[in-house]
Amino acid sequence: MGIYRIPDEYYFRLHHVRPRFKNDVENVLIYMAEELSRIDSAPKKEFIKSMNNAIYCYPGNANKQLKTINNWRTEISALFGFIVYKNDNYCVGKRAKELAEKQDLVEAFKIFLYNFQYPGAHIKPKAVIEQIQHGIHFKPAQYILKLLKYASELEKCSIGITKAEACHCIFNDLRVTCHNEDVSLTWNRILKNRQNNISYDCDGDIVRYAGDILDYMEIANLVKTYDSKTYYLNSLENEMIMKFCESNEWFSGYDDMLKERNATLKQVQACTNSWFDYVNRDMSSTDFSTDILTFIAQNNNDYNHLLDSAARFEQDKSITEKIITNRLNNEYETFTTKDIGDIGENLVHGHECMRLKKSERSDLIHLVQRIPTKFAVGYDISSVETDERKRFIEVKTTISSKPLNFNRIHLTKNEWNTADSTRERYFIYRLMLSKNKRTLFLIQDPVGLYKTDKIDMIPCDGADIIFDPKKIGQFEELLTWEN
Repeated sequence: MGIYRIPDEYYFRLHHVRPRFKNDVENVLIYMAEELSRIDSAPKKEFIKSMNNAIYCYPGNANKQLKTINNWRTEISALFGFIVYKNDNYCVGKRAKELAEKQDLVEAFKIFLYNFQYPGAHIKPKAVIEQIQHGIHFKPAQYILKLLKYASELEKCSIGITKAEACHCIFNDLRVTCHNEDVSLTWNRILKNRQNNISYDCDGDIVRYAGDILDYMEIANLVKTYDSKTYYLNSLENEMIMKFCESNEWFSGYDDMLKERNATLKQVQACTNSWFDYVNRDMSSTDFSTDILTFIAQNNNDYNHLLDSAARFEQDKSITEKIITNRLNNEYETFTTKDIGDIGENLVHGHECMRLKKSERSDLIHLVQRIPTKFAVGYDISSVETDERKRFIEVKTTISSKPLNFNRIHLTKNEWNTADSTRERYFIYRLMLSKNKRTLFLIQDPVGLYKTDKIDMIPCDGADIIFDPKKIGQFEELLTWEN
């Protein structure tokens, strides 16, 4: 037994910006995406001031020194590409706006990893030059997925990789990062080390950068881990994994420099804005949206059960479709799930139907309606109580790898006005979906709570309501439709 050592001629350590908020990255990114989306395009100093103010307002940051706040800003803008430079002004990038709008952290991390490469402008220009001199041409998520896919097919079972193996056999080895060594050779090297009980140096921060990427891949639902040490392919994401493995996407701004293995500071700096434009390009041709059934399922059996429940729910609904259509005079959509995998409203719709069924009011299920956005009524679902009184539901869904902290919800002007006019009939359903937890939190009559000083409200193109979930609202089990 010995310690593995990369041959000197192949050793080169990759690195990237590592956020100081790494352990809270999902909460921070969704908060900053929302805050940045409210900042208008502005000259550099003015934009930085607004962004810093938003960072100061993140819980726990109020008394931090300016240096720490500046570091947060750099890490958010450099690594995750939330800021772009246009027409001599700084402005919010497409990726931040998408996250703020969709509340889908899993999708956001898929896109981040799909684009992430070495070299890239997520590190300082001098470090980019060093990578260019070593011929680095590497997309880490793509290579790891290819390797795990190859190993699992070869061994005919689920095969994992540790952070130490990823670090020493992939990230820090030029045979991979420069020469694009075939995954079969890399896997043979890893396998040989296992067979010979070879260990790896894991002291200090040696494996941190490879570990970061694996952690981000877990957030993106591409891999799964049971101990935060070994990472396996998520077989429920096979379609997305194939998109990664077959992708030819690459930021080519450094390619001429890579051919020469040489670059000047001026050349590298000239690529910076192009890099962030690339990261924030229109990617609508590739669907990265989260299939909620895939995401919340624990395994293939669980997924099939959820899928079967959804199918049976659709079948049941078809029976009452004619009644619904007649009742609404063809004004509203029928309740198709529209790919139940990426719309939380459908899960809440199923929850409401099941709530009525469990209360022995199945006769009212046909009154539970998803309302098309185009009608702008100020809520997403029209439901009923067991005594047939109306319940108007605004659904706010967030998808993340881990349960998020939450004490703030944004309502549009129309939603706030509707809440004001319907008062105790108006509900906010805050649906938070994470890998091992489905949390549904209900707030009834937000306007009434505000007027009685039980929640705070900040006018902001509508209303930001701020609350303590220990003092108002209630948690409910998210019910899944069962025939």
